[in-house]
Amino acid sequence: MKVGLKWVLGGLILVILLVLIVPFLVPVPPLEDTSSRHALADEDSRFIDPTGLEVHYKESGSGAPAFLLLHGFGASTYSWREVMEPLADYGRVIAYDRPAFGLTERPLEWEGQNPYAPEAQVELVFELMDALELDQAVLIGNSAGGTVALQAALARPDRVSALILVDAAVYTGGGSPALVRPLLDTPQMNHLGPLLARRIAREGDDFIRRAWHDPDRIDPEVFNEYRKPLQVPDWDRALWELTKASRAAELEARLDQVEVPTLVITGDDDRIVPTAESVQLAAEIPGAVLAVLDECGHLPQEECPVQFLKAVRNFLAWERIDLLSEEG
Repeated sequence: MKVGLKWVLGGLILVILLVLIVPFLVPVPPLEDTSSRHALADEDSRFIDPTGLEVHYKESGSGAPAFLLLHGFGASTYSWREVMEPLADYGRVIAYDRPAFGLTERPLEWEGQNPYAPEAQVELVFELMDALELDQAVLIGNSAGGTVALQAALARPDRVSALILVDAAVYTGGGSPALVRPLLDTPQMNHLGPLLARRIAREGDDFIRRAWHDPDRIDPEVFNEYRKPLQVPDWDRALWELTKASRAAELEARLDQVEVPTLVITGDDDRIVPTAESVQLAAEIPGAVLAVLDECGHLPQEECPVQFLKAVRNFLAWERIDLLSEEG
């Protein structure tokens, strides 16, 4: 009996040692062919440091109103390329790279609040607005960017003149369960985390194809532009920091508190955030308008920009928001 117990204890100790040691034996090769964020910037790129984090953004148009565009997971300002100039006919349009994406700074150490945490991402919306001298803005958020936009509208409705949620990830996603999150910050997982984050480089093209209703229409240049931020040093470690900081937004119980005019846009073939979830979202936000775009997937602003812009225009006119020029 005692011999058997010793074997069990010995086996348990061996398993614990393997769990503690083996992850460190997995090599994490350095990233290759990296370039500085500024070297990767486009001619129309701009950088601003509102509160200690240098943010990459692009801007078009001028005057009131202002539109602030928030992209989804794995995307960047590039996601808004088809709609920025048309929206600029109505006012000032600003698209920025959310922390851990695009060409925005990717700190691995910080004092105070974690810049990748959900609360910090919401605060960044208003810090950017302050730095860019915007009293109010129409927030347009796609996928996970829609979640941030919705949280911002709930936090400061006085700063949000309207809310446009594009295939917003409100019911789907939201990070790891609470019981798992402490494990993600162990030395073992911090060693392996960058390797897990690098899956986006291997699987990113497949994700983009799944995000379109008709992937055959994707220009090959689109894949190249989505890969560009993966040349930034430490992009993998920053994405791991975002993963550790992410958690479920739990917004379902607060949807009836949305006070600003809201438009929910979805493609009728969204395979990332199911179309039915956007339909539900529009039904649960008081007075929300729903636009379901035909033969369109998870990225209407990229795949179906004409339909997207028509839905935005009709919404703003319907809500009698003074956002359209007389010519428009």
